[in-house]
Amino acid sequence: MAADHLSTTFAALADPTRRAILARLSAGEATVTELAEPFEISLPAVSKHLKVLERAGLIERGREAQWRPCRLRAERLQEVDEWVDQYRRFWEERLGRLDEYLRQIQNREQTDDGTGE
Repeated sequence: MAADHLSTTFAALADPTRRAILARLSAGEATVTELAEPFEISLPAVSKHLKVLERAGLIERGREAQWRPCRLRAERLQEVDEWVDQYRRFWEERLGRLDEYLRQIQNREQTDDGTGE
């Protein structure tokens, strides 16, 4: 059974090196050599990370003569954002109810102390 896009994307994002590569690519395209500069790993290791990101649809690699620029493809990140958004709304609702409950308790305490209205 083939993995769904979201699972593949999360698996690619699970690695901090790959997340750092995506952060770098958010500033513009770069070569493998440029992407490898901040890491203490080999170029083949960076290439393996790039293959994972490419399979997940998070980057694309072009070919311009000898130069193979990598570019961010943000569409898959949009899918992650949409998935996370449903949970964001859930927690915002929950926190809103908690906030209201805490206000009620605070108002009761102020009333009991005689400092409330």
